[in-house]
Amino acid sequence: MLTTTLAETLPDKVPYLPRNHRRILCIFPKYSRSFGTFHYAYPLMGKVKAFMPPQGILIVAAYLPKEWEVRLIDENITSATQKDYLWADAIIVSGMHIQRPQINRINQLAHQVGKITVVGGPSVSACPEYYPDFDLLHLGELGDATDAMIQYLDEHQNRPTQQIRFQTQKRLPLSEFPIPAYHLINLNQYFIGSIQFSSGCPYNCEFCDIPTLYGRNPRLKTPQQIIAELDAILASGNPGAIYFVDDNFVGNRQALNDLLPDLIAWQKKNGYPVQFACEATLNLAQSPKLLEMMREAYFCTVFCGIETPEPDALQAISKQHNLSMPILKAVKILNSYGLEVVSGIILGFDTDSPKTVDNILEFIRLSQIPMLTINLLYALPKTALWDRLEKENRIISDENRESNIKFLMPYEEVVGMWKKCISTAYRPEFLYERFAYNALHTFSNRIQVPNSPARTSPQNIIKGLTILLNLMIRVGLFSHYRQTFWQMAWPALKKGEIQTLIHIALVSYHLIQFTIDCTKGKESASFYSQKVKS
Repeated sequence: MLTTTLAETLPDKVPYLPRNHRRILCIFPKYSRSFGTFHYAYPLMGKVKAFMPPQGILIVAAYLPKEWEVRLIDENITSATQKDYLWADAIIVSGMHIQRPQINRINQLAHQVGKITVVGGPSVSACPEYYPDFDLLHLGELGDATDAMIQYLDEHQNRPTQQIRFQTQKRLPLSEFPIPAYHLINLNQYFIGSIQFSSGCPYNCEFCDIPTLYGRNPRLKTPQQIIAELDAILASGNPGAIYFVDDNFVGNRQALNDLLPDLIAWQKKNGYPVQFACEATLNLAQSPKLLEMMREAYFCTVFCGIETPEPDALQAISKQHNLSMPILKAVKILNSYGLEVVSGIILGFDTDSPKTVDNILEFIRLSQIPMLTINLLYALPKTALWDRLEKENRIISDENRESNIKFLMPYEEVVGMWKKCISTAYRPEFLYERFAYNALHTFSNRIQVPNSPARTSPQNIIKGLTILLNLMIRVGLFSHYRQTFWQMAWPALKKGEIQTLIHIALVSYHLIQFTIDCTKGKESASFYSQKVKS
């Protein structure tokens, strides 16, 4: 194995001018299904086949020399064929730990036809040992290692005799990132669009690998970059909503304060073509000026890693910032600005007890949060949690388990708590009750957006009618909870609240169907679970 590292400082960057023509195939592997991928909703949505465009590999594709031919295949939409592999000179893959089997499978297929393979992204950067058979490893973020990798691919057509590692020493500033190669995908095939403003998070939660991978001092794009990317997204399709994939959208509040006026102006100029969503710490509720601007920019959803309502657990996992104000109060404040809160919930903490599941369910009832990603705790490499549990000999490698952690409570009891939690939280009547609260106390607090050409385009109308018709048939006629559905749907139809009806029914359909499969053992109790399903 060869490791190539470059100096910490480089002269002013000049685009690499390749001497040879290359064909590069970028592949994003299929990922495991979860609460948050909304895969059960896709058949009701016409063209939609995947959740979100893969930001990382889209940026890599845009960074490659313009002289080269570049194709991108998202295997969540369609699988790469042997013809695709044969077309390419080199294959570039990126992904997370959960995609590890698929990443290594792509490598095998590429090697069968003699192609050079490259793997980059968060998984290989944290654990290069997971990918012993790849030809080139790109470790770290976009930067000098990327330039070295490009030069290597320019100068070599044959596979190396041993693995070569390119380690980033000098990261490319986010302000110099290219616009992701949206032109290589069809955005109308995605449930939601994606965009990135910052990287890194100032907090250090025990189970999270973000600080290790991307640092605790958020790095930023400029507002001008974000506006250019939004324009590029609309040029490639309009998914109707765009998610800021930042690890913590409010990690640098001054920078966000500078960005939001530009987002507001862009929405007004373009007729509010999309809703925005983001991931942020719960203490966003303590920033009313930001919240008012987010409301004006038409942010409608915020994912908050609440994790648990139990204070002892939050202290133990270094998530004290969730206790800076009462959690229920924070949720209500976010709702008052039109933000539907989506919450992460985790079971399996050392502080959990048999009462924990009831405490979580009571929290769900009081908070009226409709959607919660309820998972078992899983230890990721390069986290404080992994390091602590490894010292305690509590890391377990067993594909028959839903988690790699030896819990302090009996494993089957923890899994049973998870099943009780999801089956109760997503009982149709309870779920629709929470959505009804949000329709009255959250959605009503959003700005009234105009019926602009961007919102009432023939494409949007056809998409909306397609979803509505499919919901009427699939849920209104054939579901076991059709009575609950119509109790919501009839009043919404009479009031002309079609968008609210579609949102509630579509999201609920996915959550209810996913829960049914979870209780049958067909879905995983953790997003990172490697358990083989029947």
